[in-house]
Amino acid sequence: MGLPGLTAGRTTVGVDFPGTGDTPRSATPLVLDELADQLVAAAVAEGLETFAIAGYSLGTAVAIRAATRHPERVTALVLTAPFARPNARLRLNAAHWRDLYVSGAHASLAQFLVPLALGASVLEAVPADDLDALVQATARTLPPGSAEHTDLVTRVDVREDLSRITVPTLVVSTTEDLLVTPDLHHEVADAIPGAELVGIRTGHLPFAERPDEWLGLITAFLDRPTR
Repeated sequence: MGLPGLTAGRTTVGVDFPGTGDTPRSATPLVLDELADQLVAAAVAEGLETFAIAGYSLGTAVAIRAATRHPERVTALVLTAPFARPNARLRLNAAHWRDLYVSGAHASLAQFLVPLALGASVLEAVPADDLDALVQATARTLPPGSAEHTDLVTRVDVREDLSRITVPTLVVSTTEDLLVTPDLHHEVADAIPGAELVGIRTGHLPFAERPDEWLGLITAFLDRPTR
């Protein structure tokens, strides 16, 4: 659930949520406006005056808020598996994710997450021994900030921001997604003026299931001379 990536020309900057990568965990609940401002500040610190933002999952809400708070900076948006607010399924799953993490039941959390994150066809193709290893690896690599991230998922609501987006926007719908379901992707695409919606047949992890196709969609959009 990293913060969105920033691109200007061929320069790309990745930014992590608090509690992921090298970024320390937050001692207080995450605030969407603060994350959006931190994202833009990171770009400016790298010398990028204007830039496109590529957001994924929770990072799409941060990207949307950054575009409305800093319209003079943001030139385009790419939103993969986006949601403007959690539906009942996502809210319940995020709360359960948060509570399992806080309780220390990381093995149980990994067993819960793997079938939610992977597309059905990919999951069924994983050999049993490899599946056990995947669950164990997931349990070992849960980000320290998981509780804060999933808590923010339950509180996000950027629906009022969507009609204010004025930059070219690509919405990538992960069509087999059981975590952030496609109806949420369509809600975002339908509410952003002129947004383009494309589908990719994966679960919630397109960069793991179809990385070349996913990257190709993003690159083709950002490289358009008319954008």
